[in-house]
Amino acid sequence: MDFGSRTHGHGRMSSVDSDHEMPMHARRPSAPHSLGHRLSRRKESMQHVHPKPPLTPNSTSMPQSMTNPLLPSAPTSPPTPAPSPTPHQRSPTAWPPSLDDTEDSLMEEARHIFNRLSTTAKENWLRSFVDMCDNHSLSFLHHIVSPKLKKDPFHALPPEMCYKILEFIDDPKTFVRASQVSRRWREILSDDQAWKTLCEKHAYRRMSTDSIGSNLNTSASASQILYGHLRSASPNRVPDSMSAIDESPEGAPVSPQTTLTTDSSRRNKKARPRSTHRSHFKHRYLVESAWRKGGKVTPKHITPDQGVVTSLHLTRKYIVVALDNAKIHVFNTKGDHQKTLQGHVMGVWAMVPWDDILVSGGCDRDVRVWNMVTGTSVHTMRGHTSTVRCLKMSNAKTAISGSRDTTLRVWDLTTGLCTNTLMGHQASVRCLQIHGDLVVSGSYDTTAKIWSISTGQCLRTLQGHFSQIYAIAFDGQRIATGSLDTSVRIWNPQDGSCQAILQGHTSLVGQLQMRGNTLVTGGSDGSVRVWSLLSNQPIHRLAAHDNSVTSLQFDDTRIVSGGSDGRVKIWDTNTGALIRELCQPAEAVWRVAFESERCVVMASRGGRTIMEVWDFTPPAEVGDVEDEDGPLEMRGFAAQEGDEEMIDAEEEIDGGGSMLEAYSTGEDESEDMTD
Repeated sequence: MDFGSRTHGHGRMSSVDSDHEMPMHARRPSAPHSLGHRLSRRKESMQHVHPKPPLTPNSTSMPQSMTNPLLPSAPTSPPTPAPSPTPHQRSPTAWPPSLDDTEDSLMEEARHIFNRLSTTAKENWLRSFVDMCDNHSLSFLHHIVSPKLKKDPFHALPPEMCYKILEFIDDPKTFVRASQVSRRWREILSDDQAWKTLCEKHAYRRMSTDSIGSNLNTSASASQILYGHLRSASPNRVPDSMSAIDESPEGAPVSPQTTLTTDSSRRNKKARPRSTHRSHFKHRYLVESAWRKGGKVTPKHITPDQGVVTSLHLTRKYIVVALDNAKIHVFNTKGDHQKTLQGHVMGVWAMVPWDDILVSGGCDRDVRVWNMVTGTSVHTMRGHTSTVRCLKMSNAKTAISGSRDTTLRVWDLTTGLCTNTLMGHQASVRCLQIHGDLVVSGSYDTTAKIWSISTGQCLRTLQGHFSQIYAIAFDGQRIATGSLDTSVRIWNPQDGSCQAILQGHTSLVGQLQMRGNTLVTGGSDGSVRVWSLLSNQPIHRLAAHDNSVTSLQFDDTRIVSGGSDGRVKIWDTNTGALIRELCQPAEAVWRVAFESERCVVMASRGGRTIMEVWDFTPPAEVGDVEDEDGPLEMRGFAAQEGDEEMIDAEEEIDGGGSMLEAYSTGEDESEDMTD
């Protein structure tokens, strides 16, 4: 037995010795498996080591009786709910002191070994560990690994690449929310280059360097847009030679106080800090949101008696309204009455403003020049023998009028004299448009003519319509004419050839506006049509009104139409969708004019002529909250869209429709009294 036991022990020692004599690569086939094997053996040995249980008191070591420390009246202690766990059920109260040190040394060795492994070996080892993990361990692993795999592109990429990424963001709400992710994101999104890109995507282009982000008009008025090319050619729009127009009513020179006020206003204008693309975008975004839902309306009663509004102009400083009762009312842009220009003895049917100058004409055959600051008539120019039906200004010194006497006259506003008479039409001149030195006139004789203002020569005669021409548009490259024959014709002003015939209306086409490669037409059939001048095809067909379209204006964003059904509607220029109805039901809508932040509606309601001034300017308290450490915030930036439209008119007023229908079709009843 002893020999056998020694032999057994010797054999084991021999095996150990032989193991020591083996080469290193044969003894440890792989570092990961050896380390794992040693860890598993260590855990097995730990499972068989139990700490020595503490002594359990028995009955012999405890006293037989104990004195009750409680008073006789005290309640007894509650019974123990469960017996105490046995020593074998308790967790070990103490581990061998060398176990923590052993694990630390093993983990340290494992980290060193892992760092020395190749990429493939690391992947295999990690895969083996993942295979041994349960769901809880995998979830814990995912929680640790996922954040380490995330990379912030705005931290990893240069600013130029970040701006390129931002070009793909169209939604401004997403743009603003992204600025709240981190300081780096806020730094990138606060850069003006990012907001410039967003302005370009939404076509929020600057109109002037000092109007961005302010509460002033951010775009030029209709007359400024129409004559902008001429103003650039003549920077002094009101020349010094027009002393009669600039004089005060008494003819006294300008006071020093007025000069001081003007100089002060100029200094304040120069001192205004330049706005950023960010503030410009926010301002325009709030304005567009107000157009879709919102805006403040101010109703005004123009006159106690019923009057037909024959002309309406909205400029940077004024709202000018002409009526068939021979009166011209001048308001500021908020709708406050400033002046009433009285001098015509019959209805005013044409007028055109230019800064503080107004030229008007009507059934009394006179053409008058007014100073809207003083409200005085500067010149009364006579020469026409019938109603003056249309008026335009080519510059601050020259006006052209068209009359039912078949002629056009060119007037010098500084002297009040007629410098030229353009003769050639065989019937009433109904409409005209100016571009540079050229004027195009449309007549009831079914023709349109192109004239040179400087020489008075007729350059082209455009023939093709079968009935009277009621509307004309001219941008220097194309001429569009609308006629009673229900068609719209596009002409080449260079050779006078007809390039296209646009058909679709079923009645008189009395409203035309051309902007770039887009033409919008309105007819007495109540429809509004949007045409592409590149393909000469309709883009949108809008069933706008139940009766004649009496007023029409559009820009790159919206179309505003007014009809004799008493409604004013706003349409999306790009999609043709109805955005909203703007005003309360009325008996008739005479005229509508708008610019970027304001819209004026002239209507007949309750037997009275009403002016509604809509203001879409954001309130002053709506602004940026941008602290040094705070997030970028735009209060009111995310305006609600898709709101309920205003209630449609439930009744149609039958009375008073004869004058409106005559006006919308061009058969002016009041004009018959003059011929």
